[in-house]
Amino acid sequence: MRSTRAGLLALVAAGVLAVSACSAAPAPSSPPTAAPSPAPSTPAPPTAAEWAAERLDGMSLEQKAASLLMLHAPGTDPAPLRDLAGQGLAGLILMGDNIPDDPAALAALTGAVQSDPEARTLIGIDEEGGDVQRIPWDPAPGADALRGGSAADATAAFRTRGEVLAAAGVDVNFGIVADVTDDPDSFIFDRVLGTDAANASPLVAAAVQGEHGLVGSTLKHFPGHGQAPGDSHESLPTSPLDLAQWRAIAAPPFQAGIDAGSEFVMTGHLVFPAVDAAPASLSTEWHRILREELGFEGVVVTDDMLMLQHNGLADYQDPGENVVRAVAAGSDLLLYVLPEDPSEFGISVDGLTRAIADAVRSGRIPEARVDDAALRVLTLRRELTIG
Repeated sequence: MRSTRAGLLALVAAGVLAVSACSAAPAPSSPPTAAPSPAPSTPAPPTAAEWAAERLDGMSLEQKAASLLMLHAPGTDPAPLRDLAGQGLAGLILMGDNIPDDPAALAALTGAVQSDPEARTLIGIDEEGGDVQRIPWDPAPGADALRGGSAADATAAFRTRGEVLAAAGVDVNFGIVADVTDDPDSFIFDRVLGTDAANASPLVAAAVQGEHGLVGSTLKHFPGHGQAPGDSHESLPTSPLDLAQWRAIAAPPFQAGIDAGSEFVMTGHLVFPAVDAAPASLSTEWHRILREELGFEGVVVTDDMLMLQHNGLADYQDPGENVVRAVAAGSDLLLYVLPEDPSEFGISVDGLTRAIADAVRSGRIPEARVDDAALRVLTLRRELTIG
């Protein structure tokens, strides 16, 4: 019995010790806290090109056609200019009659004509300096003073000019003459930056670099007014150059400006019969050369389309036919310096847009051609809006 009782006591004692041991064991650890879920990412805003493509999808054919036009109306009253821009135009071009007396007034005018908060109405101007100067307070020298000088001087001049224009609310300067001529009797001589390709090319590139980040640069008058004697404001100048000669003599300054990043190239109402019987502004072949050989990807803008009617030639007296031929050839932006009463020349916004739209519907212009031009211009307008 003693041994049995002693054994029971031993078992009880062992149980107590076991319970005590269990009680003394550390409490199991809590499960790890889950990491917080990442906040949902904010979608990146659309690029200018994406925005432009979406805007284009919602536009009618007539609206697309209107978006290819940059027009002028005389005067410094912003109301008619704003009404004109409000018809869906790409922009307005300012001439001397649009320039008020001081910089603040001009900035107020260009601000007052803006009506689309998502895509800026382009404000263009011909501000070369020298012989072609719209803004009296532009202190920078023109080509006549820069010709024969250094690239650094050209950069500084066009940077100063770009600053004056940007402060005034101007977006595009049709101001870099890439033509070359050594003929002092030439219509364009006083406006060229060089008398041959070798001395013009670095100054043209420097001018583009000077305007960079301030205003859109424009090279003119492609394929080269210096090699086409005469004044395209009142005639149809013709050049004797064939394509090989053009590549050597007239093309290099345009190539230099394109390589420097020019956003625009302006086509001239110039005929090179060895290349195409049509004026370059209406020539599919010259637009092909500009895109494929020179590699230009920016906006192709015509010289003032009204100049074609001023030359008096029967082939160019129909403004609807002129605009259709320009768009079909490859122009993205059609420039019109209009008088107070455009009907004097048979021109209206409705008439121009109807001519383009009807040409698309008849199959004369592929709609893809209009879409391509409108997308290029809309993208640029959006880029200027979002900075």
